[in-house]
Amino acid sequence: MIKQAIIPLAGLGTRLLPLTSVFAKELLPINGKPGIEYILDECIEAGIKEVIFIISKKKLMIKKYFYNDKFYKDIIKRKKDPRIINEYKKILKYKKMIKFVFQDKPLGTGDAVLKTKKFIKGKFFLMLLPDDLIVKQNCSKAMITLHKKFKSSVMASMKVKEKEVSRWGIYNIKEKISTKNFIIKGVIEKPSIKQAPSNNAVIGRYILPKKIFNKLLKLKPGKDGEIHITDAIQSLINDNNKFIGHNFSGKYLDCGTMNGYINSTLEIAKIWKFVWLALDTLG
Repeated sequence: MIKQAIIPLAGLGTRLLPLTSVFAKELLPINGKPGIEYILDECIEAGIKEVIFIISKKKLMIKKYFYNDKFYKDIIKRKKDPRIINEYKKILKYKKMIKFVFQDKPLGTGDAVLKTKKFIKGKFFLMLLPDDLIVKQNCSKAMITLHKKFKSSVMASMKVKEKEVSRWGIYNIKEKISTKNFIIKGVIEKPSIKQAPSNNAVIGRYILPKKIFNKLLKLKPGKDGEIHITDAIQSLINDNNKFIGHNFSGKYLDCGTMNGYINSTLEIAKIWKFVWLALDTLG
């Protein structure tokens, strides 16, 4: 049973400048709620009990967000506002399940994952990338169900435009398991259009085996001088470890670019407007 998740948060967020010059991108509000809370809620609904945040010293703001008890206690003492009390209770719930580790040099997602090695207890763990929101359906929950059935690693997947393949880890298919699921033959990090084996992209949800740490320890820096998780995954595939690609049912929102961030806020606002209208009709 998968009970642990890791979330790399040490990135500088340069695609969201100038906002990220003073603010952690993961705390930027999306329809009035910090982006990281959507990821945490997905984890909780999927049955995750412990989440490991990988941050840098430049991202201490994230830790402070969850450990700002005095601020809340002082305000609640003065105002006794029910909304603020509920917000504080929610943050306390999150805080109980979070651990922090540090990645002080931006050496890639693979290096970030390696920082969590001593904390991972089970044979498999979940990894979520905070720039990728998947709403309407819980992608992590669906992937954990798939993992239980096949006892293998799983990666979220969707098709992207051919001109955008250089943004993603791109894979090719070995064989289909069902309409939405298939065994992955190989994966390459951010290929050029000519190098790309397909336009099937890995999206920021992974169920990874603990043995990936041994592969990461041996990896040399790849593209852009970083340690890429995709290179470790490919090494495991070469050793006949099964990786299943899962075409998720939810709606994908890209929060890692300025246009994507703005669009995510608009899309989630539409979803909540629909929910409130439905509740109003019922009530």
